[in-house]
Amino acid sequence: MENPTQVQHSEDEDEHIFRSKYPPVLVPDNLTLPEFVLQDAELYADKVAFVEAVSGKSYTYRDVVRDTRRFAKALRSLGLRKGHVVLVLLPNIAEYGIVALGIMAAGGVFSGANPASHPSEIKKQAYAANAKLIVTNGPNYEKVKNLEQPVVVIGEEHIEGATNWDELLEAGDRAGTGTRFTKEEVLQSDLCALPFSSGTTGISKGVMLTHRNLVANLCSSLFSVGSEMIGEVTTLGLIPFFHIYGITGICCATLRNKGKVVVMNSFDLRTFLNALITQEVTFAPIVPPIILALVKNPIVEEFDLSKLKLRAIMTAAAPLAPELLASFENKFPGVQVQEAYGLTEHSCITLTHGNPMKGHDTAKKNSVGFILPNLEIKFIDPDTSRSLPKNTPGELCVRSQCVMQGYYKNKEETNRTIDKNGWLHTGDIAYIDDDGDIFIVDRIKELIKYKGFQVAPAELEAILLTHSSVEDAAVVP
Repeated sequence: MENPTQVQHSEDEDEHIFRSKYPPVLVPDNLTLPEFVLQDAELYADKVAFVEAVSGKSYTYRDVVRDTRRFAKALRSLGLRKGHVVLVLLPNIAEYGIVALGIMAAGGVFSGANPASHPSEIKKQAYAANAKLIVTNGPNYEKVKNLEQPVVVIGEEHIEGATNWDELLEAGDRAGTGTRFTKEEVLQSDLCALPFSSGTTGISKGVMLTHRNLVANLCSSLFSVGSEMIGEVTTLGLIPFFHIYGITGICCATLRNKGKVVVMNSFDLRTFLNALITQEVTFAPIVPPIILALVKNPIVEEFDLSKLKLRAIMTAAAPLAPELLASFENKFPGVQVQEAYGLTEHSCITLTHGNPMKGHDTAKKNSVGFILPNLEIKFIDPDTSRSLPKNTPGELCVRSQCVMQGYYKNKEETNRTIDKNGWLHTGDIAYIDDDGDIFIVDRIKELIKYKGFQVAPAELEAILLTHSSVEDAAVVP
């Protein structure tokens, strides 16, 4: 096999730029995100797209296409215009994907908020995003009822002063295509999502993502899914959908591949195991504390693990201690463990271990994987900004069509994060080895300086976790 990490000399003779070992993938030019993920949905009309693990409530592909269209139409009849932001304050529910896609199909911008947030934080996000409308449910209505934006409430109950979701969809049907509102054409270059992220530094900022950013991200991250996998994957939807990974990496990626999303709005170990077994989940994106529970909690022994159809778990958001990985593989021998790395500013997944369902080259354990197609990566010396050769840790920088347009109304932070050549500076220290696998060392700002050495907290945490009396550990400077 050829050397997987070809170094290209472009901007500068000394520039070390790494690209994918896989050929570039085509990104369609004219499709919005909803059109892209629901392409060919009519061929899967009766297949379940979303099902709630606990209630059993479900939506087929026919329902998703219909309700996305109805909601988009209703939003336009309410006066939503291209570029208007809709704040979505919901736990993971079966309708969540429909809400997000409907907003985008109408030309609006979806901004997910954490339902566990304090009302003051929600108010801050609604204000910072200049939201024109809020979508929530009964239990969360109290948190938004005093904001000035109109509110749509999903669920059975009718709340005075708010619009009921079902009635709104019916009104969307009646709105027809009359002259009351003109449909503005939605372009790939238009914004479609405004997730909030603390970015590489501190305070929460709105990340401006276009349809193009998210479509390009899905094309790169799903490049290895073969036609035999279409319609065959069942994904666990436990990671919050207000998070970019939840909406893009779980909802949109699964819809694109015509799989089923098993929706869970909170983690309880018994419910979780029951859902994995009864819904025949094949792919479960989870976080390290859940892996810890699966390995250490005696509740797991109550279940017949031979009934699991699970083929892969993916862990992101935090490094996985090597010993934890080994214990998991020992207990769940048939399940592949993938570690991914992504950030909101790059529309979600940036590097990955490859596809769970295919005999792709898998990266080494504890690596966050290889470079996806269409991406360029470099590692720079944090002090001199010079790019570094392989096997040399430096700040990870990425350049691609997935890089955000910038932070909303925050030019200063944008310029600090994306340089004049289009490189997104991640704030993470990492290196690439001879095989093209990438290893994250730690966050720049978390590194502990000790007698001139840089100590990575993640390494100390991994050592502490090897002790049998230690449940979990966090190390700070």
